[in-house]
Amino acid sequence: MSKIITHPIDAVYDKNSQILILGSFPSVKSREYGFFYGHPQNRFWKVLARITNREVPQSIHEKKAFLLRHGIAVWDVIQQCEIEGSADSTIKNAVPTDLEAILNAAEIKQIFTNGKKADELYNKYQICKTGMASVCLPSTSPANAAWSYDRLLEKWENEIKKYIK
Repeated sequence: MSKIITHPIDAVYDKNSQILILGSFPSVKSREYGFFYGHPQNRFWKVLARITNREVPQSIHEKKAFLLRHGIAVWDVIQQCEIEGSADSTIKNAVPTDLEAILNAAEIKQIFTNGKKADELYNKYQICKTGMASVCLPSTSPANAAWSYDRLLEKWENEIKKYIK
């Protein structure tokens, strides 16, 4: 059964952020962990670490510092919604996040969405406010078994490497 959940994690960004990576809404594991991409099998941190030739950050503090060091802002498209577990396909009655603070504070050169659902929601709720087209990247979720780690890494690297420090 779905229930209304409000996003429990703050956006990560500063004035030096160059790109904004948007997910849809935090998974159950991420909500329990208290930070983005908290499921141990999610490949987000591993992919970004490989692209930047860094060690995979472990703690929330290390992950925030990693993102800011490389000019990466992270947030989600949805602020509040009804959802069953972690299934993006069950998202209903979505309330979009306010991206204005990030876009006013930083000179974001490109917005990326992490997965098709995030991209669909961005185009439904956000593009009319931001005026910026998004680039849809394949989801780093463990549920996205269609994309091997190597294939995922190659696609992400080809799209974001030119923007990150």
